[in-house]
Order: sequence, then structure tokens, then C-alpha cells
Amino acid sequence: MTHTLPTPARTLKIGTRGSPLALAQAYETRARLMAAFDLPIEAFEVMVISTQGDRVQDRALKEIGGKGLFTREIEEQLVAGDIDIAVHSMKDMPVDQPEGLILDCYLPRENPCDAFIQLSGGTLQDLPVGSVVGTSSLRRKAQLLHRRPDLNVVEFRGNVQTRLKKLKDGVAAATFLAMAGLNRLDAADVPRTEISPDDMLPAVAQGAIGIERRLDDANTATLLKAIHHEATGHRLAAERAFLAALDGSCETPIAGLATLEGDTLTLRGEVLRTDGSEALSDVISGPIAQGAALGETLAQRLLARAGDNFFDWR
Repeated sequence: MTHTLPTPARTLKIGTRGSPLALAQAYETRARLMAAFDLPIEAFEVMVISTQGDRVQDRALKEIGGKGLFTREIEEQLVAGDIDIAVHSMKDMPVDQPEGLILDCYLPRENPCDAFIQLSGGTLQDLPVGSVVGTSSLRRKAQLLHRRPDLNVVEFRGNVQTRLKKLKDGVAAATFLAMAGLNRLDAADVPRTEISPDDMLPAVAQGAIGIERRLDDANTATLLKAIHHEATGHRLAAERAFLAALDGSCETPIAGLATLEGDTLTLRGEVLRTDGSEALSDVISGPIAQGAALGETLAQRLLARAGDNFFDWR
């Protein structure tokens, strides 16, 4: 298929949030496209777009609208044609997309695990009873309270740098970040302990970068096909189908992680009550090509085990 490459005179416009991590992800996307087509950096334009989730930092996400708060303004500009592609952290993406847009390009997934962050070092298990831990994630809060109900969990929003400053200011003794974000920022100086998925299953699609485009933009589709990572796509198909079947909002503590071995996909999933008082988990394996169906089946298993009031936060 023939395609038109971007040039310095007619750039490919990349939409992104403005945090250091979001910019790092946009730059990685640009670098992969440059390498795939031997293009100069001047053929691309990175456009920072402010989202409501970035602007409102003093309230929990569930109070101001959920996951779409980090994507809505960017997607509006994509639909309008002001940008050509949008680069997203996939763990922030709602399972449903606006009409006319599609997500079918994923970069190679980074480490999907959570990181426990305490400036003095140490592990989650070492935290004294009653310690304050900050997180804005309902999943992390529920998982933490399920394992350590003796801890005090407080709302803790902001980018990596903001959260580290809050730790320095004594707002909390510890917090969580994604290993993927720390790696992409080359933040080797941040003391962290990687949390095994056996101890704390990560968010669905954590560590993955997705690139969104207009459904009718065949030229951009051809460009993105050159950098799409098929294995990551298979893993996310299963995880996001699992999320969609359970409830992909920010009001549901859900965790999930798919792994590949040969032609087999294994998906582990967990859903919790928001107060951490109960957690349900299960695992399923099957052919890679059936990833989405496996995700839906695993979700149905957990729904069947949940009591009538398990999802009473809905």
C-alpha cells in the first residue's frame, strides 16, 4: 500500500498530555516512527494538550468524572483534525472510544508491575502500623487495605515529581508508582521496591503505550502499522476485554495481567471491594487468538462468585 510520509513542511502532529512521562511516551513514539521510515525529527510536531485530569489536582478522579478526564480534550482535537495521532498511557484509557477513533497500535510494553516508593527505602511489609500511604488509585487503595488494613490511605494525585515532593513534605510515608513510568523517565535515583504480580496484581494495561488515530485515516494507519507491537496487542486485547466485562470505570478496583508463552495466553484477574474487605481472583489460559474471549470468560467467572452487593459502589 502506498503512503505519504510526513515532512518538515507537512508534519505529523502528535497529541499528548504535558507531564514529563507523557512527553517521554510521545518522544518514544516519534523516535520509533523516525527509525521505521528514516525521517528527520523536523517531520514531527509534539503538541501538548491540557486535560481536566491534569488541571484538577485537589479531588479524587471518581469525583470529577473518571478515566476520560485524561483523554477527552486530546480526543476532541484528534476528531477535529488538529492532531494526527494521540499517545496515551493505556491504563488511563476508557474501554470505549469516541465515534470515529480507533486504538490499534501499541508500543512494546514496559515492566507492568507496581513500585513501592519510600524515600528512606524499605518495603511495604516493613511499614509500621498506622503509617500513612498516599495513592489516587482505587485499585491500589483496595489492594493495600486488603493486605494491610492497619494502614491509613490518603488521596495522593499528581505526576511522578509532584508525588515525590509530597513524600518529602511529609504528606505520606510512602506511595506507589508504576515501574514502567520510572523506567521511561530514567528515574534511577528514586528509591523503589518492585512489587511482584503475585503480591499485587497491576492495573489493566499498565506499562503499555497506545496510539490513537482517526478511523478513516488510512495513511496514518499504514505508518502506525510499522511500529505496532503484536505481542502487546494480544495481551491488551485480553486485559481490556476483562475490564470491559466487569466495568471499566475509575469507580471499580480491578486488576489484570496477561502473559504469553508460546501460543498460549494466561490471564490473571482480580476485583475488590473498595474498602479492601474482600477480593476475588482467578486465572484462565487458552490460545492467544482467543484473548478477548478469555478476558470475558474470566470476568464472568468473577461476577458469578460475587455476592449481590459486591458491586454496591456502582
